[in-house]
Amino acid sequence: MTMATKTNVPLLDLKAQYATIREEIEPAIHDVLESQIFIGGPKVGELECRCAGYVNTTYSVGNSSGSDAIILALDALGIGPGDEVILPTYTFFSTAGSVSRVGATPILADIDPATYQVDPTSIRRVLESRPAGKVKALMPVHLFGQAVDLDAIMDIAGEHDLRVIEDAAQAIGTEDIHGRRVGSVGDIGTYSFFPSKNLGGFGDGGLCATNDQGLYEAMMRFRNHGMKPKYFHHDIGLNARLDALQAAVLLVKIEHLDAWTAKRQANAQYYDQVFADAGASNSSVSLDEGGLPLRTPQPAPQGARHIYNQYVIRVPGEHREMIRGRLKEANIGNEIYYPRCLHQQDCYRDLGYAEGDFPHSERASRETLAIPIYPELSEGQKQYVVDTVLAAVRSI
Repeated sequence: MTMATKTNVPLLDLKAQYATIREEIEPAIHDVLESQIFIGGPKVGELECRCAGYVNTTYSVGNSSGSDAIILALDALGIGPGDEVILPTYTFFSTAGSVSRVGATPILADIDPATYQVDPTSIRRVLESRPAGKVKALMPVHLFGQAVDLDAIMDIAGEHDLRVIEDAAQAIGTEDIHGRRVGSVGDIGTYSFFPSKNLGGFGDGGLCATNDQGLYEAMMRFRNHGMKPKYFHHDIGLNARLDALQAAVLLVKIEHLDAWTAKRQANAQYYDQVFADAGASNSSVSLDEGGLPLRTPQPAPQGARHIYNQYVIRVPGEHREMIRGRLKEANIGNEIYYPRCLHQQDCYRDLGYAEGDFPHSERASRETLAIPIYPELSEGQKQYVVDTVLAAVRSI
């Protein structure tokens, strides 16, 4: 392979994306400015209909962020003080932080080391250790754009009479092995429109999706101070409404989402192939087994759809900072998702977990590294990323 010319490759290039849709975005924003309807209104309603169709649910509720989406879901399900919710320790903070915000307690589980998704076997072990009736819900996270084993999750929930909130913040459009869109299988699915997401707004935003009319109506109230009609409050809700400007932007972007996903998948396929040709295995093979010290994401199983919100490689933990340094020198963006598990965070020390309680999650936090995967990557940029990663890994 010919070495690529040195260039700049950010982890995500939103300017490149905006350049392709500017002529659609600016009139959409102008329409909102002319209407002077900035909170709620027809744009939000239109987006909710479009998103419900996209994720294959009957209802959706636009709201202010992916974190608030989880809070609205918990409130609608009546989960609060004294209740417990099982979720992975290897995830973004808001998965657990939202549980704590409603007064409930996050109870942590380990992940599958190959997929990084919460391990149903670990969930079962956790349930065996908890007092009867304390755990009220499971919150699987569809991490990096992959699908959790929803069959196993729903089986556990049925056996223990638990509610299921699917945290699909990174996974709008992801499908499981049966072709089901994630977020449509449990009681409620939650999504984020943070700008870095595959479907990202021009600021914060989120969505809840459900097939249950009662939960839908509850979340519609809770996002607006528990109010219906105006000034009549049935619940103690919060201000978690979605701005019309964000809805207008997202209505434009959602029409491009499948094309962007296809480009991400093509970029992932390129990385998979070139790294494999260089001797890398995928993450189903531990780094302990030798060979080139580089692991690529395990491919999605037959029938499933991976949307690659991130493309996460795995390298030896003791060399990760060196590899990051090489990437930085080469002007290649990269990020660690996530350098600390939830049980290692200072604010959750009181949960009583110890180092070593979640070995697969802890090891992932030491070894994983995300590299650029965004749709607008050029062939030269992709080759430059590959060349730089391989040069760093081969120097170990």
